[in-house]
Amino acid sequence: MAGLPDFADLVDRTGPAVVNIRTTERVKPGQNGAVPGMEDEEMQEFFRRFFGVPMPRTPQPERQPRNRKGPQQEEEVPRGVGSGFIISPDGFVLTNAHVVEGADEVYVTLTDKREFKAKIIGVDKRTDVAVVKIEGTNLPRLTIGDPSKLRAGEWVIAIGSPFGLDNTVTAGIVSARARDTGDYLPLIQTDVAVNPGNSGGPLINMRGEVIGINSQIYSRSGGYMGISFAVPIDEAMRVAEQLRTAGRVTRGRIGVQIGEVTREVAESLGLPRAQGALVQRVEPGGPAEKGGLEAGDIILRYNGAQIEKSSDLPRLVGATKPGTRSTVTVWRKGASREMPLTVAELEPDTVAKKEERKARPEQTANSLGLVVSDLSEAQRKELKTDGGVIVDASEGAAARAGLRAGDVILRLNNTDVKDAKQFNALVSKLEPKKLAVVLVRRGDASQFVPIRPGQ
Repeated sequence: MAGLPDFADLVDRTGPAVVNIRTTERVKPGQNGAVPGMEDEEMQEFFRRFFGVPMPRTPQPERQPRNRKGPQQEEEVPRGVGSGFIISPDGFVLTNAHVVEGADEVYVTLTDKREFKAKIIGVDKRTDVAVVKIEGTNLPRLTIGDPSKLRAGEWVIAIGSPFGLDNTVTAGIVSARARDTGDYLPLIQTDVAVNPGNSGGPLINMRGEVIGINSQIYSRSGGYMGISFAVPIDEAMRVAEQLRTAGRVTRGRIGVQIGEVTREVAESLGLPRAQGALVQRVEPGGPAEKGGLEAGDIILRYNGAQIEKSSDLPRLVGATKPGTRSTVTVWRKGASREMPLTVAELEPDTVAKKEERKARPEQTANSLGLVVSDLSEAQRKELKTDGGVIVDASEGAAARAGLRAGDVILRLNNTDVKDAKQFNALVSKLEPKKLAVVLVRRGDASQFVPIRPGQ
């Protein structure tokens, strides 16, 4: 029976390339960034990162300037602590964006106690990656690994400065290789102990290769609870290269809002399995609309790459240079088709505009539990559709499926809805208790909703 691994040689080999990062900010005399009773800088970083809110400034007893007649000088006060690691012998250091964001000064300390004043080269909030530069030569550096070769259950270690304790080593296993957490990229999940101050430090495999940047923890209490996340190093290095060359990251976009494709939706639309990204909304005037994409389309491939889940799409599009001519393969009305479009540059999200509706007279609900009526010309013009019906009331199966008054139904299974008369006729022909799916628009987003008639 094999014993537990010994990490000592691994730490000796990789530890010198791991650095402590402390940041400061300049404030006027009589102010600092501390929370009452928690002036400790590590705790400040803890609250900033893991509670997700900036800490308010608390007035402190004012200090008397030495020269009362002269102007007050700004003070440099501690702001936060974190970790990082050297990726090149000439002093480029990788860390988290949240470690250095908003700092006036950044100081990097090596394991041999040398301290450098660092320059922030670039910060990317979407991936939580930052690059800073220190002046040095022949510095120790870490070897870059391949996260795609990771396996769940594989041993890994983290090195960092939790609570300012330099070069602290913790060990654990990979819990999941690509965990979707709602961020811009999939994260490596581990059970390695990560605490405030570990942020920005390396996650290292047993070959001594860095395979991630420790970035987050999952916690209900604010402390470590056995789940931590790291940014995959391949994604981080792609970001770092752009930050080093241009100081910013440029990403592509095609102008769609997307959602997951459920098994029920896939079966109802004739897809062999649940895969792809469901187009819920198409941005007016955006690349997708110009390319012919519509709400209700399911994007199966992007430039030939298969879309297994919806989160795959923004990562592939984001990695595409704006202006590139690309091709998406979509599933529409029981068949696939290829549609060319030109990728634009990613812009800040826009706020969706809500629709207004008018009251409708009472009618009898159909077998789906829906009372619908025709859209007005103004509504059709606003929605940019030639058909569809508006839901006046929802009960029974439709209500249990989540439909409500004000929703707009654009399609039943693979048939476009033209008006209320046609929609009710289609519903009347549905097989009892056989799953049907309707394409519903609510606000600016569209979603397939499975409903089983008569239930």
